[in-house]
Amino acid sequence: MKLSHYIVKPNSKIDLSKIQTDLPDEKISKEICENVLSRDIQRISELQEKLYADNKYALLLIFQGMDASGKDNMIKNVMSGLNPQGTQVFSFKEPSIQELDHDYLWRVHKAMPERGRIGIFNRSHYEEVLIVRVHNLTLKQNIPPRLISKNIWKQRFRQINDFERFMYENGTIILKFYLHISLEEQKKRFLKRIDNQTKNWKFSFQDIKERIVWDKYMFAYQEAISSTSTKFAPWFIIPSDKKWFARTIVSEIILQSMIKLKLSFPKLSPEQMEDLKRAKEILLQE
Repeated sequence: MKLSHYIVKPNSKIDLSKIQTDLPDEKISKEICENVLSRDIQRISELQEKLYADNKYALLLIFQGMDASGKDNMIKNVMSGLNPQGTQVFSFKEPSIQELDHDYLWRVHKAMPERGRIGIFNRSHYEEVLIVRVHNLTLKQNIPPRLISKNIWKQRFRQINDFERFMYENGTIILKFYLHISLEEQKKRFLKRIDNQTKNWKFSFQDIKERIVWDKYMFAYQEAISSTSTKFAPWFIIPSDKKWFARTIVSEIILQSMIKLKLSFPKLSPEQMEDLKRAKEILLQE
């Protein structure tokens, strides 16, 4: 699996209509992918312990995608081996009145993971250049008109890049995943939610309204991803019509990114080693 195939290079223009949503190679089997995923989950769990003990880096995983693209399922499966004590998951809904009285990144900054922890965003600050753009919701934030740029989206891309660079320079590793599904695959998943009573709660008629403006979302995603994929906070476009394949690619990207950090358990000083020796002697004498 060439992981470099899925990364969006900085300053590159993407066209989502030309990027496949299904398997890049028909020879890839579900069984092999599930075996790789199982191995990756174990290794990520081991590295999480070192991340926590090392207490230098934080890891932020951002998941974006259209409704039914598999964000919840992705988090549930790929992150299944993580220790909850070192993990924070946030799902960003419509901003509250208090949040609207602050800048749009205020609630995001509050939710950033602490050093040693893994933060997971199910949707994120990118909603401010996606749903806000598609449905023209900028007025809800009560920004003084004289401060609204003629190209507010370009302005926000710059602000988001500045924010993510700041977080990176303070030790937060940011990986951003766009789960790329086709319009037809979304239709199939919606029908399953409607036909399965245990999944009915996941469906809203608003999902149909959002589906109608699919093309507007694709344009917004294209511009957002093209403008904010950087060396310090890259975007990965994950073919997600096959959930088992998408999970494997995401797990591989997370694992390889954590390996690059060269995490290790803290080395004890001679004094600390002597304390351990003394403590062991005391315990054995009890």
